[in-house]
Amino acid sequence: MSYHIDLRKQVVEFIRDGGQQKDAVRIFNVSRRTIYTWLQRSDLSPTVRGPRKHKLNRDKLKAHIRAFPDALLRERAKHFNVSKSTVGTALKKLDIRKKNSSVILKETT
Repeated sequence: MSYHIDLRKQVVEFIRDGGQQKDAVRIFNVSRRTIYTWLQRSDLSPTVRGPRKHKLNRDKLKAHIRAFPDALLRERAKHFNVSKSTVGTALKKLDIRKKNSSVILKETT
């Protein structure tokens, strides 16, 4: 979550009016690095970021699980050319777990 633009303006004005960064950190409860970044920018509005690109396509992972339900984590990682932890994290986010040699796949609506 980003800081409100009014707070950004107050901090920058405080420093440009002669205040010190260490005092601004204490008063406004903002990190020194954040203040430095704001001072370098001409526009204080928050930066809009797009969606993140994932290493592993979750739809392809679901299809792979349906096609090969007994595959091991290391086999899935090798198939998608990622690490085992990447596959494990994706499975956790999809709420998919392997229990008693059967895959439990929770369908999302």
